Amino acid sequence: MFHTHQIESLDLPELAPYRTLKRSVEHETRGIFVAEGDKVVHRLLASAFPIVSVLLPDKRLAEFAPALETRSEHIPVYLVANKHILEALVGFELFQGVMAVGQIPKPASLHEGFARSAAPRLFMAVDGLTSAENLGVLVRNCVAFGVQTLFVGETCASPFLRRAVRNSMGAIFQLPVVASANLPETLRQLQTRGVRCIAAHPHVSGRTITQVGFTRDCCLVVGSEGHGLSPAVLEACDEAAAIPMANDVDSLNVGNAAAVFLYEACRQRDQM
Repeated sequence: MFHTHQIESLDLPELAPYRTLKRSVEHETRGIFVAEGDKVVHRLLASAFPIVSVLLPDKRLAEFAPALETRSEHIPVYLVANKHILEALVGFELFQGVMAVGQIPKPASLHEGFARSAAPRLFMAVDGLTSAENLGVLVRNCVAFGVQTLFVGETCASPFLRRAVRNSMGAIFQLPVVASANLPETLRQLQTRGVRCIAAHPHVSGRTITQVGFTRDCCLVVGSEGHGLSPAVLEACDEAAAIPMANDVDSLNVGNAAAVFLYEACRQRDQM
């Protein structure tokens, strides 16, 4: 269900998230996130995530009304005359002019992430990844290749930053997230449950992804492009493997590297 409000400014207190789109960290502390773009907002409406509000040009209302009608909560929908007025209000150019504010869910616990998944489990853990854009791409890859839970280390950006949500194309609404306060310890707890932790690490001698077994419960651990995995996280892993590459290229973008590792895991499991 929804009710509409025609607006000409973003002065209302409830519209503050749209006035502060560039302050995603501030949004996170308030337990909210902004979804931006047609597909992302449609996927948010189709998800179980609570929705605070929607903002869009009035000519787009008919397009989103069927999805809004399916929601159980009463959603305020703020309408502006056109996308250009909306861009003037938020202060920068928007690709599609459709946005929504959702509530960040309570993080899953390690126990919940394990209990909700089925063997052979495929998890992903992320260490030191501060680029929201790259984290969003990685989330999209996780969902595409069947990752059951994402473990986000204490040195990572939040997957609910606006650019992360946008780059995930709404895939974040399908992926349980465990926020780890101590990633090495989280990996050790997974190991006690029989999960093999495999580091995606380019500087290893001899072992490549085809020489590592992904058929049992495993957690792929990836780090930032600049520094890779921290020594503590790398030490906590059971083994490390690299993607073989030519022409002296020693690493890929973390999203690309994760996709290659995940494809190999699915190939070994006869899922591709």
